[in-house]
Amino acid sequence: MDPRLLAFERLLNIMDDLRVKCPWDKKQTLESLRTLTIEETYELADAISMNDLNSLKGELGDLFLHLVFYCKIGSEQNAFDVESVLQAICDKLIYRHPHIYGDTEANTEEEVKANWEKLKLKEGKKSVLEGVPTSLPALVKAMRIQEKVKGIGFDWDTKAQVWDKVQEELGELQEAEVSNDEKEIESEFGDVLFSLINYARFIGVNPENALEKTNQKFKSRFQSMETLMQKAGENISEMNLTEMDVFWNKAKELEKLNK
Repeated sequence: MDPRLLAFERLLNIMDDLRVKCPWDKKQTLESLRTLTIEETYELADAISMNDLNSLKGELGDLFLHLVFYCKIGSEQNAFDVESVLQAICDKLIYRHPHIYGDTEANTEEEVKANWEKLKLKEGKKSVLEGVPTSLPALVKAMRIQEKVKGIGFDWDTKAQVWDKVQEELGELQEAEVSNDEKEIESEFGDVLFSLINYARFIGVNPENALEKTNQKFKSRFQSMETLMQKAGENISEMNLTEMDVFWNKAKELEKLNK
């Protein structure tokens, strides 16, 4: 028997045991697992960001457990089970890949995405944006919205046009600042971010990943600065910005040397 199937069967059997014998597992519901699953997903994302493949393996296992757990609860409620869930995703993948399992041609990634969105509309979805989760973080959601509408051809032609839009939105933000209207400033700032995310898409940058790398870079550099201050006998709470900048620049130099 395929060792992959044996491993999956083992997990299913363990889940059956835990649901019957473990006090904690017996109490869990779809609702109680929800926040835990979100936390596990973020831990998975952290492992990917750090390129920690050993941690990634563990986090994938945790997520597999959660998916099996949901299927177990679904079977208890006679709503769905692991077999129906897996059969459904297999059917969906075959239907949405007619260039593999049918006679449709799609030779590029963009053609595949366009076909995907058109097929979703044929399935009865009322909006191209219907599949964008409400609870997604705003930056990721903006990226998904832009990718969705691009799939049906609602997009800029060139990155130069998008950059012009970024400049336009920056100008409108500056105008809003002059007006001192807080709601307008917030709205225009949102437009700037949305247009920058659009530009990131055109230059092949994932804005979520780029921002997270900048967060990590800033955190590492700031903590290095703090270490340098401590070694020099300085107290950061008693320093002004000019004094802190000296150590900030030293931290940047150390960062370059360690690359």
